[in-house]
This record gives sequence, structure tokens and C-alpha cells, in this order.
Amino acid sequence: MIPFRKMQGLGNDFVVFDARHNAIAMTTRRARAIADRHFGVGCDTLVLIEPGKAGADAVLRFFNADGGEVESCGNATRCIARFLMDEQGLSQVKLDSQGGPLLCSDAGNGLVTVDVGVPKFDWRDIPLSHAADTEKLAIPVNGTDITAAAVLMGNPHCVLFVEDVENAPVTELGPKLETHAFFPTRINVEFAQIIDRSHIRMRVWERGIGVTLACGTGACATAAAAFRRGLAGRKVEVELDGGKLQLEWRESDGHMLMTGPGTLVFLGQLDLDAYGH
Repeated sequence: MIPFRKMQGLGNDFVVFDARHNAIAMTTRRARAIADRHFGVGCDTLVLIEPGKAGADAVLRFFNADGGEVESCGNATRCIARFLMDEQGLSQVKLDSQGGPLLCSDAGNGLVTVDVGVPKFDWRDIPLSHAADTEKLAIPVNGTDITAAAVLMGNPHCVLFVEDVENAPVTELGPKLETHAFFPTRINVEFAQIIDRSHIRMRVWERGIGVTLACGTGACATAAAAFRRGLAGRKVEVELDGGKLQLEWRESDGHMLMTGPGTLVFLGQLDLDAYGH
């Protein structure tokens, strides 16, 4: 039996395995089976905590509910940082991921601040299938051009600014954009409504998962896209279905800071072999 932690950040939930001392073999099939909400533990994303390298306290690997490995996950990073800081009595930990380094700090009152790094906007970074203006993309869908912004924030994101986010076609348009030929590695899709220059209401369709209650890197990408468009300032509160995140796009070095909660739900054990190979 292998121990795991069930954790959540604003309702975005995770099954977390500590593989720092004993390696855990994870495959697409196994991750998908564990993430299944009816036959497995159930989660949006499965996370492995692996031994740190090059000064990092740990390396994080993320597998979304469809079993695909992805570059980063902001909400999960806060959860892992909270766990590691409490475990070791630290106020700061440095984590690493495919999406880049993540410096995490205790923000008090159970909150964690993550330096998610510098947003990238070059079409090759995201990537897009061909050169295009990532601030205002025209994406053809069913004979109509959808206007969006594209941002790499550890993960690739497509941000649509809408008048009424509560009635936005998240479940209809989200999967079409996720798998659009414009995005060869697929993409996360954010629907964002500007409330004022310091408040944004956002809903999300996550790549490989579907609708989730929150997406940390998506909130960061939305904040960056809103600032580029002149719709918001450098400090914004992003309200997601599961709660609120505080974002700051720091002017001094271009880094994006995300502050929010990370919570332990329960501890458990499972038989990995029961979930395939």
C-alpha cells in the first residue's frame, strides 16, 4: 500500500504522492485510473513530489485527469508548498517543474505566495501552429473568429474576455479551443469578465480535465493578458468558482506572484497495482 494526500486549492483537487525517498512509477493509464471520480480516488490532477535537484527542495510532476503529464499547476504547487513548509518548519521552499522553478513563501493565515515566473507571449513559446499576435488572436471556430489572448504561464493558456462570465459558453467553446489546430499541444481556456481594474471574475476549461473550480496558472495568465490589454492594473483579485486568488505582476522583474490557500483534505493509502501499469 502506498500513502497519499488528498489536497485542494480553491476546490481544484489533487492526489499527491511523496516520491522523494521511494520512486513511484506513474503512467498515463495509472494516473487516469486514480483520478477517476467513480472508480478511483478522484481528482483534477495527480502530483508526484520527487527529490530536489540543483538547489530545489523538490521536483513536482503533474498528471491531469486524462492521464497526460503537464508542465505546471499553480493550485497544486501552493498545496505542496504548504505541506513541505509545515513538515520542515520553513517559511519558504523552492520547487521545480517542467514549467520552470517555483519559489513559494508563507503568506500568513494559511496562505501561500508562489512566484510563478515570467509570463511569455511569443507564439513559439505557447506554442501556436503559426506566427500570430498573441495579444489579440483571431481563432476560427464554426465559421466565426473568436478573439482571444495567448499566454504561456508554465502551462499554455487561451484567455477570452467576455461581458457575462456566468453565461459564457465554457462547456461548449472550451473543448473546441482546447483541441483547436491553432494549439498543437492543446491549451487551457479561461473566460474572464473585468469587474474593475483590480477585480476579475474567471471560469476555466482545463486541458485534459474539463471544467474545474479554479486554475492558478490560468488566473495568472488572465491577469497578465488583462494588463497587456489595458483592462486591469498589475495587482488584481481573480475570483474563480472555488474562491479568490491575489495576483501581482511585479514591475521590477516581470515575475507573476500568486497568493491563495492550499488545504489538506485527508490522508489515505492505495494499492498501485490495482490501478494498472
